[in-house]
This record gives sequence, C-alpha cells and structure tokens, in this order.
Amino acid sequence: MTATVLASIAGVVLSLAFNYIPGLNTKFAALSTEVKRSIMLGLLVLVGAAAYGLSCTGWFDTGLTCDQDGLKQLITALAAAAVANQTAYGLSPQTLPVREAKQERPY
Repeated sequence: MTATVLASIAGVVLSLAFNYIPGLNTKFAALSTEVKRSIMLGLLVLVGAAAYGLSCTGWFDTGLTCDQDGLKQLITALAAAAVANQTAYGLSPQTLPVREAKQERPY
C-alpha cells in the first residue's frame, strides 16, 4: 500500500471520527469552520510526520524514503489526505446532535 493511499485512508478515518464519535462530534461541530480545518490539517500533518518517521527508523514500511524524493511523496500524500478528508466530511450525513451543535454556535 502506498503512502498516498494510507494518507487518504487516514484522512477519511479522521473525518468520520469527528463526524460520528459521540461527544467529540458535537464539540467539533460547535467550532468555527476555520478552526475545524486547522485542526484537521494539523492532525493530518502529525499522522504524515509519524508515518515518515516510522518509515525512516525502519519500524513501519510506508514506502517513504528518507531523502528528497521521500519528502516529495509525503507532501503528495498529505495533499491527497486533505482532499479525502474534506470530501468525506462534506459527503457524510450529519447526525442530529451535530446539526444542533452547528446551529447553537455563535458565529
């Protein structure tokens, strides 16, 4: 499995987790759009950095190499993860508590 596929899967899983895990979903929905996007991007970068680090140490083979080409692959994988994350979030049906939390936010 390539790093891009793994990153895309991670992006979708994060999106679904923040949409459907009770408690987490309502707290996340109450945040502004900018804050939500920043949190997701930060988590995706963290996952990508962890995958790169684990690959470089030899603990997990993600197909990333510890050189300039590996960094280019990581950036491509992060872009794919961000697209998958935002697509999954937009396509996922919202639960009633999420819709209510969005209506209650002051902005």
